[in-house]
Amino acid sequence: MSNYERYNRSFRFIRRQSWFASVLAIILSISFSLGPAFANPDLEETSAADPTEAAQFQRKPIVGKPKIGLALGGGGARGGATIGVLKVLKEEGIEVDIVTGTSIGAVAGVYYCAGVKPDEMITHWENSEVMDHFMTIPLWVRIGIAPVLYVPRLIGGHDFDGLYKGSAWRDYLAKNLPHGTKNIEDLPITFGAVCFNLCDGKPYIVRKGNLGKVLQATCAVPSLRKPVDFSGDLLCDGGIICNLPVKQCRQMGADFVIAVNIDEPFKPADEETFRHPTSVAKRMILWGLYDIDRSQEKMADFVIHPDTEGISLISTSRKDARRSVESGEATAKACIADLKAKLAEFKKANGG
Repeated sequence: MSNYERYNRSFRFIRRQSWFASVLAIILSISFSLGPAFANPDLEETSAADPTEAAQFQRKPIVGKPKIGLALGGGGARGGATIGVLKVLKEEGIEVDIVTGTSIGAVAGVYYCAGVKPDEMITHWENSEVMDHFMTIPLWVRIGIAPVLYVPRLIGGHDFDGLYKGSAWRDYLAKNLPHGTKNIEDLPITFGAVCFNLCDGKPYIVRKGNLGKVLQATCAVPSLRKPVDFSGDLLCDGGIICNLPVKQCRQMGADFVIAVNIDEPFKPADEETFRHPTSVAKRMILWGLYDIDRSQEKMADFVIHPDTEGISLISTSRKDARRSVESGEATAKACIADLKAKLAEFKKANGG
């Protein structure tokens, strides 16, 4: 090969590489300039409410008819209390325009928004059908067989971390929704579920997508249930940051927010309490939830807090199920007159 031919070949190679580099540079510059345009369109970034934000909170000017919001907190097996509250609100004719929910609060919220009657929800709850599908196998059994479940990892399997996959839970929830209700967009009342994204460490409001999958994600308690893949975003229970989504309800446009907090009340405890196994861990979980809930509560216009003391997050007891529902109903009935008065005052002041 002559020196001239070698020169031509080298020149053509360099020209091809330069063309490729130019195209790559253009693609990268466009992607960086667009930035969030390539983000998941079904997720809306949010953040936890901190004490400073709660203390300085001010209403935004109301445009048009005031919108009433309902923020439903997480709490696992205490979710019957939320249903009891929803029953009373329905009976008293209190209608809402926007609902946000975290974990079991999202489940109750979706069914409420879909038009399922609270009495029907209570039936499914009190016969333990709901929690039996959430805990398909007793926790102690699942922990016992955990080593067997890790065998696939020895031959190359790399499933996400968690004892329960959650597919049975997802299918159960989807099956019991009214016919034709498959996506969040199908709900007649505006709804958003709060989840935590493990990949970027941020909470998000999910306002679009398949309801079964969304509820599976917001109920994916870390380590207990496997997180759910949303097009590259790995979502789990939002309760670790936004367990009582009042701020999120306001972000979605609510002017007056009713919050339903079903966490156990945080009370002073005697030192003898902490001689029992797991008592310290339980106390710290209780404090953690109390700490993130109280800032959210301050951003609500009205808080309903049923007494769920002693009901475990993963209880499948029918007695606990009935007690949670009864507590929700009793608490809501006790404060309904105050709620109605405050709502009436708010609507009068804002042209509602």
